[in-house]
Amino acid sequence: MFAVIKTGGKQYRVAAGDEIRIEKLEGQPGDTMSLGPVLMLGSDEGITVGSPVIDGAQVIGELLDTNRARKIIVFKKRRRKNYRRTQGHRQWGTIVRIAEIVMPGTKAKTALKTTTAAPAEVEAPKAAPKAKAAPKAAAPKAAAPAKAAAPKKAAAKKAAPAAKDDLTQLTGVGPALAKTLNEAGVTSFAQVAAWTAADMEALGVAAKAEKNGWIEAAKALASGTEG
Repeated sequence: MFAVIKTGGKQYRVAAGDEIRIEKLEGQPGDTMSLGPVLMLGSDEGITVGSPVIDGAQVIGELLDTNRARKIIVFKKRRRKNYRRTQGHRQWGTIVRIAEIVMPGTKAKTALKTTTAAPAEVEAPKAAPKAKAAPKAAAPKAAAPAKAAAPKKAAAKKAAPAAKDDLTQLTGVGPALAKTLNEAGVTSFAQVAAWTAADMEALGVAAKAEKNGWIEAAKALASGTEG
């Protein structure tokens, strides 16, 4: 005996025990369900064609797995437009085993069974306590900037020079760069002489300072030994 069913917009010829891949169905492995309307039935007694379906006929299938098929490549090209697009696609599908074909007027031997994914949804409300804990974690973050701001103010006071030197005396330092350094808080040769590699990187003058020997020149100017 065989039957022709319609599911997912496609028609399939099936018999008891067949395993077929159809468009994705909702359910869990082990579920048994009725597969679409029956369009045709065939047996030793003959063939029955529905108009368009056969009332009372039923095909029961057992859901085995839901997965994605092999990848297909979708390539698009437009001539003389320098347009090429390549995209992969894997279609979702469900594998079912035909458990029973029920003739009109007979009772199915296979019971329909559907497993829901309720347990996963029931656990969702447990996430609510996390929302209460979030404000506690946010409090230290809000306080952090205030604590971090204090050393910056202190550093600014320490960095304030007693006198302002002419930084243009350093090779490669023009009026524009000297103004930029002054705005960044660098106003004396002593500050330049105390620069570290991190300080130069932060100011964006590491390459120029190393090339022109600013640190050595600043030490000489600060001590008053350069003529």
